[in-house]
Amino acid sequence: MSHPGLLIFLISSLLFLEIPDVSNSQIPDLLSKKPDSVYIHKGRLIGSIGGESAVYLGSIGGLSVMWYKDYPQTSFHFFNDDNEWQLMDKAGHSISAYYICRFAYASVKWSGVNEKLSVLYAGLLGFTYLANIEILDGFSSEWGFSPGDLAANTFGCVLFSAQQLGWHEQRFMLKYSYHNSNYAQYRPDLLGDNLIQNILKDYNGQTFWVSANIGSFLPKSSKFPKWLNVSLGYGAEGMLGGTVNPEEYKGNPLPEFDRYRKYFLTMDVDLSRIPTRSKLLKGVFNFVNFIKVPCPALEYNSKGQFKFHSLYF
Repeated sequence: MSHPGLLIFLISSLLFLEIPDVSNSQIPDLLSKKPDSVYIHKGRLIGSIGGESAVYLGSIGGLSVMWYKDYPQTSFHFFNDDNEWQLMDKAGHSISAYYICRFAYASVKWSGVNEKLSVLYAGLLGFTYLANIEILDGFSSEWGFSPGDLAANTFGCVLFSAQQLGWHEQRFMLKYSYHNSNYAQYRPDLLGDNLIQNILKDYNGQTFWVSANIGSFLPKSSKFPKWLNVSLGYGAEGMLGGTVNPEEYKGNPLPEFDRYRKYFLTMDVDLSRIPTRSKLLKGVFNFVNFIKVPCPALEYNSKGQFKFHSLYF
């Protein structure tokens, strides 16, 4: 099984938990269109980069132990896993890369670094961090260096960097949601045997979203809600294995399930654009903004079916 992209994101996000909201300070709003700061706070910059470097190296070391300790090391090799999990793992890699870049940008922007250098730093950190994981995969007998994973990582980094350089804001965000599925019970070894593991490992219950902010494309004079987004989602279902579903598990026969893909159209909320004077609330909104807000949704799947969900998460 390839690495759950969301797990990588959750581990790497520890790099940036110390960043406070600075919307009312002398440093410009994070991810805003205000001019660059002319003042670099050296203490913040050293603390941010030092803390990120320590957790960066520590998390890479931790992952190398957690993932690879039970598998022999081999010579470097490639592995094509593009046909696994209906590409859900690739979506996880993209969202991981996107948010690593986003948080890395915020950390150095908070320190007063100018826009272009902040974006460059964020893009390089996101790409390098995830590329190191792919290299570790390349020396493991269980996995291998996946060009598909690298492409997904690159997409996430480019999506963030291009928008920040072009618009100085994120008009298209990647988001994540999860709902309990009925499939994990049949393969708890692979899909998880508790809620936390299911959230990280059960691709059947995960949905990945591209959430577009409508108001950012309208004139500033528009009264359209700045926080309202339209969102396209992608998910898959019926998967008890990476490429095919096994016929049995530990000697017990498994039900037959159709493996299929799902596409969604719905609305979303950009929590970072909700006006509030509370620094604490604004910080919470920014941090949990990677989670897709539940809304009614229209589904179309690869079985040729349309479905309407009164509330989908």
